[in-house]
Amino acid sequence: MNSLKPYKLKAQRGPKNVIFAHLIKSIDELIKLHDKFFRPYLKEAQILEAVQKVATEIANDYKDQVPIFVGVLNGAFMFVSDFLKAYPHPCEVSFVRLSSYQGLTSTGIVETLLDVPENIEGRSIIILEDVIDTGRTLKQLVHLFSQTNAKEFKIASLFYKSEVYNGEYAIDYVGLEIPDAFIVGYGLDYKELGRNLREVYQLNQTNMINLVLFGKPGAGKGTQAGFLKEKYNLKHISTGDVFRYNMKNGTELGKLAKSYIDRGDLVPDEVTIDMLKDEVEKNPDAAGFIFDGFPRTDAQAEALDNFLESKDMQVNATIALEADDDVLVARLLERGKESGRSDDQDEAKIRNRFEEYNHKTAPLKAYYEKQGKFHSVNGIGEIDEITERLAKVIDQLFHNV
Repeated sequence: MNSLKPYKLKAQRGPKNVIFAHLIKSIDELIKLHDKFFRPYLKEAQILEAVQKVATEIANDYKDQVPIFVGVLNGAFMFVSDFLKAYPHPCEVSFVRLSSYQGLTSTGIVETLLDVPENIEGRSIIILEDVIDTGRTLKQLVHLFSQTNAKEFKIASLFYKSEVYNGEYAIDYVGLEIPDAFIVGYGLDYKELGRNLREVYQLNQTNMINLVLFGKPGAGKGTQAGFLKEKYNLKHISTGDVFRYNMKNGTELGKLAKSYIDRGDLVPDEVTIDMLKDEVEKNPDAAGFIFDGFPRTDAQAEALDNFLESKDMQVNATIALEADDDVLVARLLERGKESGRSDDQDEAKIRNRFEEYNHKTAPLKAYYEKQGKFHSVNGIGEIDEITERLAKVIDQLFHNV
């Protein structure tokens, strides 16, 4: 058999939340599918060896029969193809199609999209599954075939996650036992991408990226945060929005913050951190967080570091959108005509806000520079140009985690 070279997917620009890909010869780096990164896990030779193992075991058991192999679509199509090439005796093949996955997780509801083949009465059926994990799909398969007049049916799975399988039914043939991790490639997908990869990749669980986004008023911080959260599945946490939400909805933290504000006192950092903690815990599936408006002081930066460390997380980078003051003044004055905000209609007030930003940000820049986490990005230009500059910084972060 010719050795087939593995491939790496390289992200290309495309419609929102969709990453198209082209193939280049490499297996040394992470690949990106939609908003997730995956790392190399099983080489093609290992997979084909497992396929051969299953084919040999079944051939020994059914050499005197003509079994019907039933592939489970969509994920098993590559497995079925290579299995049939390796199977040395007469056989027939058919397919069923079931579905229970959306994205990374099972919905728990298994749908039958393509029913069992006809004319299987008195025949031996071997079901070919790509992967068995929780057993929900297997249960539906057993239910489907137990209602037929087949002589017998057995289960063969290329990959088997014994850690999470419920053990309700026997698995008759197993190619490879693997840990409970989300995998793509060799027929398996993430939101329909990755099926055509010849090797198997594993979700890169350590690639959570947390960013602190800085920028003077008018630098486009909010606009860019909106694009970045969609592109990288990040949760944008604006301190101002979080405060307003908690106070408007009368949460305990909102009431506590309001009590300080009503007395004319500053809200303690501990209260703000607790609000951020709630936001983080509300979004366990996020690939990371964009912190906007916090921290503003060294003490707050240390508090954020301590909080993230307690969650086995960290700030991976701080990114400052840099822009010339005169350009930003013109931009804000124009924005003020539409927004009606008084602080966007007075140049003196705007420049005072810039001074306040410079005063507060300077020590934070030094704080994060010591950690090697401060990045500066040109914030002048078309929106998509600025997004592309930010993406270059963030993509490099994903490759380094």
